[in-house]
Amino acid sequence: MPSHTPVRGVLVGRRRRLLVVTLAVGLLLALVVPVGAVAAPGRGSAVAGGAGTPPISWTSCGPQLECASVPVPLDWARPGGPKLALAVIRHLAGHPGQRIGSLFVNPGGPGDSGVAMVAERGEALDAMTGGRFDVVGWDIRGGAGASAPVSCFADASERASFWEGLLVPSTRAEERRYLAKTIELARRCGDLNGELLAHIATADTARDLDHLRRLVGDRQLSYFGESYGTLIGQTYANLFPRRVRAMVLDGVVDPVPVVAGTEAVLARSLADSDRVFRKFLSLCEAAGPERCALAGHGPVAPRVNRLLRRLRQAPIPAPSATPPGELTYGEALAAIKFEVLPKPEQWPLAAVLLEAAIEGDGSAAETVAAGATSDQVRMLLQEQGVALVCADSPARHPAGAWPRVVDQLEAVSRIAGPVTGWINAPCASWPTRSADRYTGPWDATTHNPILVIGTRFDPFTPFRNARRVARRLGNAVLLTHDGYGHLSSRDPSTCVVQATGSYLVSLTTPPPGTVCPSDHVPFDPAFSGPGF
Repeated sequence: MPSHTPVRGVLVGRRRRLLVVTLAVGLLLALVVPVGAVAAPGRGSAVAGGAGTPPISWTSCGPQLECASVPVPLDWARPGGPKLALAVIRHLAGHPGQRIGSLFVNPGGPGDSGVAMVAERGEALDAMTGGRFDVVGWDIRGGAGASAPVSCFADASERASFWEGLLVPSTRAEERRYLAKTIELARRCGDLNGELLAHIATADTARDLDHLRRLVGDRQLSYFGESYGTLIGQTYANLFPRRVRAMVLDGVVDPVPVVAGTEAVLARSLADSDRVFRKFLSLCEAAGPERCALAGHGPVAPRVNRLLRRLRQAPIPAPSATPPGELTYGEALAAIKFEVLPKPEQWPLAAVLLEAAIEGDGSAAETVAAGATSDQVRMLLQEQGVALVCADSPARHPAGAWPRVVDQLEAVSRIAGPVTGWINAPCASWPTRSADRYTGPWDATTHNPILVIGTRFDPFTPFRNARRVARRLGNAVLLTHDGYGHLSSRDPSTCVVQATGSYLVSLTTPPPGTVCPSDHVPFDPAFSGPGF
């Protein structure tokens, strides 16, 4: 953590449905003042919650989709105080006559939209579980989407002007300028978000999740969490162990370094980044020039390393980029971290971009890196994601010491260290402490086992995290995915999908020591895109 992957848009076939969902959720939230007022009930099917709790009023927002706005306390310690509204969506069970209950899902980020996850992946998740669950997602408080998102600028133009296109500094002069901006950003976030920043820790989100569980009428929680979503799951399981029916944790965050501080959690998240990059290079060389553009010109790794050393000395031209310019070292690292390491389906394209840069044209790589400076991604990475990290993991070093922190992170990962370190630098100046941060213990025993899935070559949540968490929890089983990328779904495995679906439906875990192979190896022409 953090493990944000900038989104450059959803697949064309999904855009129309996602737009419908977004508009529907927007209409519902138009009835709500995010802080200080409770939503008026809308029309649609209702599901009873606990005693004295109004049911959720669902409204159709697409095929098999229903949306709602659910008021929750800003501060769960003051349930009668100000409210904020959670955007919620569900994909109705494909076989309602055999429905078990609701399956709550979270895509990680931290702060990625659970509404978008269900709109895009609800059908696949429904198929994985045999149509036995309503698949329910929500936008977490403070994150991207429509549930009181953190925002530190008045509008997109102000945000763009503030950053001036800079994402990752490449020189010491840029670092000094960037550091000053992180201090100012922290101040702006504090000024514009008020009380919200004190109430966006994962413990607050876990209590929101428990409230939603009651409202849909489930006695116990069934949950599937990815990446940061595994921290939500572990927090929930330790706060409410008797309320867990089934829980899948895929791409596991280890909560112990999370509570140790920003520096610790960032270092842990980087532990395997360079290892995965080396696997990308070695698999490319093994695939040969017909499948990997970097191959066939001599050993691949030395050529790419020479490119990075060259960029560290000076940028290279990017005349055909959008807009034209230069590819800097920081931009190359950002492109590799966000668009290469976590996405093995992109590795053939990444090889093409890197080969072009080696030959002197950084245009394509520059265009990819520029995607991380779009307004949407800026908000997710540098405001919402940072706010969530700072809430759970307060920095231990002041802003003046942060360049040394980044140097230490670069020693852990030369590829991802500078990117991750500088994006999260505002935590060193963060103005607000969480009012309800959960710091452990993390060893709760649930009645039914928790299924922990770890991918061997995961650049953001190292496999060792999954092993540690599976051992620490009182009742958990580790499923090893022998694959690449961030999350098992990035490197599809029929074995993982079947094991996950079987567990969620029947609570049957795979035998201890089970290893699931991927369906195909990266650079294989048959390699497909993300699975469920």
